[in-house]
Formats: sequence, C-alpha cells, structure tokens
Amino acid sequence: METVNALLLIFILACAVSVSLARSLLSAVIIFMLQSLAMSVVWILLRSPDLAITEAAVGAGVTSLLMFVALKKIHAVRTVKHEQHNGKA
Repeated sequence: METVNALLLIFILACAVSVSLARSLLSAVIIFMLQSLAMSVVWILLRSPDLAITEAAVGAGVTSLLMFVALKKIHAVRTVKHEQHNGKA
C-alpha cells in the first residue's frame, strides 16, 4: 500500500511540473485532468469518498470542460473540419 501511495505522489508531482512545462495548451489541460483524476484516487485511499466524487466531477469534469471551451474560443484548438477547409488535411 505504501508503494501505491508513493507512486501516486510521484505521479501527481510529475503532472504538476508537466503542466507548467507543457508547450501546448491542450496538452496542459489534459495533464491537469489526469492530475485531478489521480487526486480523486488519493481521496478514495484516504477513505473520503465524498471528496473523491467532488474532485472527479469538478476537477476533472467541469473545470476541464470549461478549459476546453476556452481554448476553442481563443482558437488554440482547431477542429478537423476547420483544417480540411483550409487545405491542411
């Protein structure tokens, strides 16, 4: 059990560093979502299912969705249809 806790801690720290070093905004949002899912696993291991559900729903769900929408609004993420229209497919 201690090794699982240590691996989760290392994974969460690696995600935190990776988000700040990510070159792409989309990859930073995806890494943030993975970190939030790992945090929900930590809350489960700490026997706090209410916080785990909240972390999964708000941290990985709603916050990531809002970040994806914001990236789409500022045109940081292009759709496949947009690229085909511009001849970049």
